[in-house]
Amino acid sequence: MLEECPGVTNIVVLPGAARSPKGDVIFCDAARESANEVFGKLKWLETEGSIAVEQVDLSLSAAAAEAVEEAPGEPDDAVIWEELEHRVSAESRITWAYLAFFAIATQLSGIGVLQNSIILMVGAMVLGPEFGAVAAICFGLLRRRWRLIVAAFRTLVVGFTVAIAITFACALVSTWLGWIDIHNLDTNQEVQFIVKPDRWSFIVALLAGAAGVLSVTAGKSSALIGVFISVTTVPAAGYAAVALALGAWDEVTASVSQLGLNIVGMIIAGTLTLLVQKKFWPQVGHRSSI
Repeated sequence: MLEECPGVTNIVVLPGAARSPKGDVIFCDAARESANEVFGKLKWLETEGSIAVEQVDLSLSAAAAEAVEEAPGEPDDAVIWEELEHRVSAESRITWAYLAFFAIATQLSGIGVLQNSIILMVGAMVLGPEFGAVAAICFGLLRRRWRLIVAAFRTLVVGFTVAIAITFACALVSTWLGWIDIHNLDTNQEVQFIVKPDRWSFIVALLAGAAGVLSVTAGKSSALIGVFISVTTVPAAGYAAVALALGAWDEVTASVSQLGLNIVGMIIAGTLTLLVQKKFWPQVGHRSSI
């Protein structure tokens, strides 16, 4: 099967090398564009043994270069659906590290609000871990994986709830100590965008959702950082927590609206982007694995 697959080369077979479970060990190099077809045809092996995948950073091989040329499409355009499903499923789990990053990011944004600091806002945006759960919801909607959608949505809700609660408690203690008061919310124009949801906020969320999904499917981590900086989910959560501690209910409503608008926009654009990648971007493997 591997020999007949376009884009596959350097096939090595070690008969009887496996001990538990017993069997053969097979290695091969595959162009990224061919991965979906290979996974689709080897799916039955999951019950017989295992399939392990490694990313090759450098391959100095004429045969490998020919395999890449033989496989239709471009490597950066290929979406490896099995890899994407594994990644978004892992990032939709609630872990202590996830909650810690969320709480720290939200507290940084809350301090950024009080200090009128755009630098702290940007740092909080980069640190926020929420896009993994958003991407999981997009993938779940595309593939109709309702359990994944529920798990990812729960992860988002728990993450924001815990982070806002911790930031609220810290802000409340600061008010009791006399460190902050309602006048600290008299923010400058650069910070006011957090509590002014409008058409531009929604457009930015749509663009960020599309770019975020593209960066995840193409493995472009640098592009994903740009997505984090462009949306105001974590800053809005931090602002809401501080405003709640200071009793500024109108500000709480505005910041929560901004938060919801951003998440909805990213989910819509992310799902549509995955749909376009599935339907219209020619890649080997659509026939067998999608």
